[in-house]
Amino acid sequence: MNADYQQEFVEVDGARLGLQIYPEPAETADAPLVLISPAMGVPARYYRPFATALRAGGLAVAVADLRGTGASTPRPSRGCRYGYAELTTDVGAVLAALKERRNGRRTLVLGHSLGGQAALLHLALQPGHDVDALALVAVGLPFWRTYPAGPRGYGVLPFTQTVAATTRLLGVWPGWGFGGRQARGVIRDWAYTARTGRFPHLDNVDAEAALRDLRTPVLAVSVDNDEYTPHETLDHLCGKLASAPITRERHRAEPAGSHLNHFSWARTATSPLAARIAQFAAKE
Repeated sequence: MNADYQQEFVEVDGARLGLQIYPEPAETADAPLVLISPAMGVPARYYRPFATALRAGGLAVAVADLRGTGASTPRPSRGCRYGYAELTTDVGAVLAALKERRNGRRTLVLGHSLGGQAALLHLALQPGHDVDALALVAVGLPFWRTYPAGPRGYGVLPFTQTVAATTRLLGVWPGWGFGGRQARGVIRDWAYTARTGRFPHLDNVDAEAALRDLRTPVLAVSVDNDEYTPHETLDHLCGKLASAPITRERHRAEPAGSHLNHFSWARTATSPLAARIAQFAAKE
């Protein structure tokens, strides 16, 4: 048992989702609750410093492993076919499991990268949801045309489609240098967004149309030096939210220079971003 959090599990459609519950913040009654939805291949424990900073800022915190990552099952294999539709459903299952804990307090979902996409899609596809606000940090739609010109930008399309082709051949993405081990459906849907700039239909539902109707307040924060979802990819994603009130911000590297990037923002317990999230959770 970890002293920092309590490990729980949520059963959904044959999967077992790991859920880390942090202690209630000291001397704060009915504090807003933040559910963190992680990036592709990133285990929930990676967010421990940021979760600690959020708790210090007066928030209750939970972090849920994505299906197939960290403490969650099933481990991706040739027999796993789940994709974005299942990841989106998983967000709802975790929120339902937290229902009693959330009762009477504000709820914010904080999504990072793929976890942010799943959270956003869940809210869009469930218009009757009871989530008060959404924070997207280092999230974007990896549409190849949105990347800045240069070797990295020009390489997005061939890279993403090569990963998809390799996954189709092997039946699973082994995690060779990117994203951790992933089910074929996750890579299929991710590669589709990179190729087309759109989300696929999920369970025969037009996700793009649902996004246009979403009205949940969104704090959208891109991160300096983000090699995977640079500022432009989040701008593209925000452009799909025609009805939602959006607060668009950038999390900048310190003037003296830092190692801020797609992942490292979550590894500091003194980040001003944590204070900004707490402010947004309390007021939006």
